[in-house]
Amino acid sequence: MRQVNVHVAKTHLSELLSIVERGEDVAIARAGVPVAKLIAYVPTKTKRAFGLDEGKFEVPSDFDEPLSEIQNLFYGPDESE
Repeated sequence: MRQVNVHVAKTHLSELLSIVERGEDVAIARAGVPVAKLIAYVPTKTKRAFGLDEGKFEVPSDFDEPLSEIQNLFYGPDESE
């Protein structure tokens, strides 16, 4: 693993990124003591499966019916209740 000081890392970041892209890790040091590690980003390639939770819950038939408590807040209590 290559080690560079902070000043070198700041002035040669593009070159260090190229090194990392080629597969080498780079340690960034302050006064010769490593404080950070520059490594390649590896995206995860997991794909979500459609219908994975099928059968685990059921949407009630009155799901989209208005709630009387919320209607009362907007319009006042219903006189027929």
